[in-house]
Amino acid sequence: MHVCGVDEAGRGPLAGSVFAAAVILPEHWVCEGLTDSKKLSASKREQLAISIKRDAIAWCVASASVEEIDRLNILQATMLAMQRAIAGLSVAADQALIDGNRIPQLDIPAQAIVQGDAKVLQISAASVLAKVAKDAEAQVLEVQYPGYGFAQHKGYGTALHLANLKALGATACHRTSFAPVRAALMQTTLF
Repeated sequence: MHVCGVDEAGRGPLAGSVFAAAVILPEHWVCEGLTDSKKLSASKREQLAISIKRDAIAWCVASASVEEIDRLNILQATMLAMQRAIAGLSVAADQALIDGNRIPQLDIPAQAIVQGDAKVLQISAASVLAKVAKDAEAQVLEVQYPGYGFAQHKGYGTALHLANLKALGATACHRTSFAPVRAALMQTTLF
């Protein structure tokens, strides 16, 4: 039986896509240091992502775009990214273990596990892959939109990001359905 772990990254930021990963690991697989991605350094996540991708039976990272987030809302866009990640697995999953307290609509049995990214190895692996993908997007946004500090804040509503948003206005990568971005849009137009 193939059980996939599923987690997301990027629900809270004011900019960029939301990412989800699904991972099926070999039975009895061990990976030193694997836990909730938020408890790991960026370099450790990168290192673990290599091992996960190399050893997993199947893995997939998917996303929902800024446009989908603004149209659907962040929760529904997250569920969509999770559905896409599960559907994109090269080996079909028989069951899904989802981090959190909500389950996307799926054609397979699923279970929500609160703090699953710290409790279930498959979810921890998915957490790492999703976070690495979200961080990689922040690096792209840093180049596309210089001056916003995406490499530093990863799109989250830090004091730096809010100050830059106020000074420079919102960009096409900002989520207009989020209140701080709406406030910035009232001051300026998208460029």
